[in-house]
Amino acid sequence: MNLLIISLAPVFIIGGYVYFRDKYEKEPIRLVLIAMFLGGLSVIPILVLEGFLDSFTEQFSGLMSAAWNAFVVAAFSEELFKYIFLYLLIWRSREFNEKFDGIVYAVFVSLGFAAVENVLYVFGNGYSTGVMRALTAVPAHAVFGVTMGFYFGMAKFYPKQQNILKLKALLYPILLHGIYDFILFTGIQWLLILFFGFVFYLYISGLKLMKKLSKQSIYNTDYKLLNQKFSKPE
Repeated sequence: MNLLIISLAPVFIIGGYVYFRDKYEKEPIRLVLIAMFLGGLSVIPILVLEGFLDSFTEQFSGLMSAAWNAFVVAAFSEELFKYIFLYLLIWRSREFNEKFDGIVYAVFVSLGFAAVENVLYVFGNGYSTGVMRALTAVPAHAVFGVTMGFYFGMAKFYPKQQNILKLKALLYPILLHGIYDFILFTGIQWLLILFFGFVFYLYISGLKLMKKLSKQSIYNTDYKLLNQKFSKPE
């Protein structure tokens, strides 16, 4: 029971924080939970694709092997299916009516995946792994989701830049995820210093992106309220 709690606690803490950052028009709980469920479900196709891509790993050695596993096997597979499920869930949804909504749903898809992954790792490796992943892996997945959602939300409301923003919504999380895993996969001890520095960077980056779209959501909400006020007949 304790292992299950430490596996899922960071998921729900981060999820709650992001959900309540959407201050002006909260997303339906039902849809948010579906996003998390789809994120957990994404583990199935991800494992299939990772298994296929991993079969090519033996063609590489040293740092190239670490790079292949980090950027292609892990980061590409995981972020691709998170993106696909995110797109299928909300792109045409009427609930997707603010830029910040992209962050909310992308984070919950990412956290759904992180929840399943975390349970598997923690139950397989114990309490200390749960503590470490609560401070590193789970927040990292959340930030990958924030990054994806930031550009996904922008793509929805900037039609002229839609294609490039959609591409950024996929490629930037892959890049961040790949760097995160590459540092670990190299097995080079001194890179651990760089790893914790990179995790700190992810924290700051995620908070900045949320703050930026949150401000825009406030502006949009105030603009809508003014329009409603002055459009009413006297």
